[in-house]
Parts: sequence; structure tokens; C-alpha cells
Amino acid sequence: MSCKQFQTFVSVLLFLCIVESEAQLQTGFYRSSCGIAEFIVKQEVRNGFFKDNGIAAGLVRLHFHDCFVRGCDGSVLIDSTASNKAEKDSPANNPSLRGFEVIDNAKARIEAFCKGVVSCADILAFAARDSIEITGGFGYDVPSGRKDGRVSLDTEASQNLPPPSFNVNQLTQAFANKGLTQEEMVTLSGAHTLGRSHCTSFSNRLYSFSTNTSQDPSLDAFYASQLRQQCPRGTGPNPVVPMDPFSPAQTDVGYYRGVLSNRGLFTSDQTLMTSPITQAQVFQNAQNPFLWANKFAAAMVNMGKIGVLTGNSGEIRASCRVINS
Repeated sequence: MSCKQFQTFVSVLLFLCIVESEAQLQTGFYRSSCGIAEFIVKQEVRNGFFKDNGIAAGLVRLHFHDCFVRGCDGSVLIDSTASNKAEKDSPANNPSLRGFEVIDNAKARIEAFCKGVVSCADILAFAARDSIEITGGFGYDVPSGRKDGRVSLDTEASQNLPPPSFNVNQLTQAFANKGLTQEEMVTLSGAHTLGRSHCTSFSNRLYSFSTNTSQDPSLDAFYASQLRQQCPRGTGPNPVVPMDPFSPAQTDVGYYRGVLSNRGLFTSDQTLMTSPITQAQVFQNAQNPFLWANKFAAAMVNMGKIGVLTGNSGEIRASCRVINS
């Protein structure tokens, strides 16, 4: 088999897996077996949000980081043990992930009503949708029926999650590896309108960028000076800054307007301006919030279908942090 034939075979196989997953997930999967499940998740997301409005960003990020490693199987929720370091403790996830307690609370309440019925993977997918909705984005139906995985390895997180240093070609390939298009990559990048980042994720753009300049020239100079004040060089704990300083708790197109103004926080944000195709998409999204909100909802649904376990595969964990014995 030639290299080209092999690539075609892999692409067809990935497509068939995605199609099969889509066919097995169903909107309203728990309607008869646990009709209260989505209501409970929504309540717990609201409870968490009213205590800390940054929790919404954390839950959206949790879902993304779950789906890109082993598919949307809840493996990011599993705790490390003495014999296994789990995904959540990978440098790609720790200390940036949060929102675990919201999933724990929802799971505990659901188990009291419908023991052994609703997966942690589905609870996480519902929570991400509810987080988008509570912060001003469009709600959407979440096809469900996912089962929970039994494996969580820290090394796989680093291997599968695109780092903030990626350029547009690397990002496109990373999303293509998961069955997502370049346009979906640009659309989902808009999730960076929510939440915060640790300074270490972008400080290379502020200090010692290259031998010729200390600052990334693609970063707005005034914004860079603000970031240097928030992220002083060589100081104590790793501070955090909002990824979208104007509306960090709202699902809106502020992210794209920032990128257009050379205020994308990460290299992987600003790199969207280096390709004519992705640049045009950034401009379109910034100009049409309604269009982007619709595309974002659709892209979240597609992302939620990556590598799902259904039917006899996987399990329904009794606790989202621990695989069943």
C-alpha cells in the first residue's frame, strides 16, 4: 500500500468511526431512564457560576480537554492513583483545569435519582452546553448516550492537546486528527473569549522572544505592556490574566475583535491572522455575532462526538473520579 493509499484509508476509517458515533448518540437519550438528569446538571452549573463566574470557562475547557484525549469519555475527570498518573495531572492540564466539583455535585445528585444510568462523559457535555448558555451563548441539544472510559494517562494529554505555541498549520492538523475542519478550529478557538490563563502560557511572547527582539512583534505593544505589568518576570506564584480582558465571563465575539487588533493572548490565537482563509473567518466572526454563535453551537456538538464509547463499550462510573472496580 502506497503512502497516499494509506492516508486515504486512515481518513475513511476516521470518517466511518465518526459516522458510527453520530448514529449511536441520541438527543434526549435519558428521557425515559432519567428525565431529570439535564435539569440537575443545569442547576449545578448555575450554582457553581453564581459562586464563581469563571467556572463556566472551566467547564467548557474540561469538555474540550476530555474530547481531545481518547474521545469524549470522561477520562479527564479520573483522579491519579499511586500506580497511575492521570490526564488531569499532566502539565497540559494542571493547574489550568477547574470545575471538577460541579461535575461531582451533579453526578452525586443524579445517582440519588437514577443510580448507574447517566455517564460522567454526558454530564460533562451537558455542563459545557449550560456554561455557554449561562454566559450568553446559544443553547443547543446535546446528543447523549456516551459511556465512560476506564483509562486516563497523563502522557496522552500532552500528546493530543494543541499547546498555545502552535501555528495555524499545526492547529489545523491537530483538529483534523480529531475529525474537525479548519473552520471548526477557528470557530472553537472563540471559546477563548471565556476565562483566564496562567502567565507561563504566553510569557515567551513578552520576554526573550528571539535574539532580535524581546517582544513578539505580532502582539500589540500597548497590550504587551499591560501584560508585563500583570505578569512580572521571575516573580513568585504563577498569576493569571483574562484571555479576553473586556468580557471574560461572556460568550461573545470579543475574542475575534481582540485577534483583529493584535491582542490575541496566545501564539495559537494570533496565528489565525497568518492565513488568508482563517483571517477571513476571524473577520466574519467578529462582524457577525449571530452567525458565530450558531457555528459555535454546531461545532461543540461535533466536537462532542469525537471517539465516543457507546453501547457495550465503556461503563457508567459510580464516581466520576474513579473507575468502577
